[in-house]
Amino acid sequence: MRGTLVVHVVPRARRTAVSGPHGDAIKITLAAPPVGGAANAELVRFVAARLGLAAGAVTIARGAAGRRKILAVEGLDTAAARRALLERAG
Repeated sequence: MRGTLVVHVVPRARRTAVSGPHGDAIKITLAAPPVGGAANAELVRFVAARLGLAAGAVTIARGAAGRRKILAVEGLDTAAARRALLERAG
């Protein structure tokens, strides 16, 4: 089972958290700078932990250099992954 998530990231935030919906995406603030892949690594770690998956189960499929990214999630379908990320947003 494989799902995809569209996320809009905001690096250099005070803390890493899900802010909520952002159009068709999920807004995630990251407490890491967008330098040397630190923000991308934090995003993958955070999303995997939030979904209860191994870090290797979440990958950036598209948009590694931008704020809008598409994540591939192994082990959950798209609806379940989106619901799990948004259930404790804020």
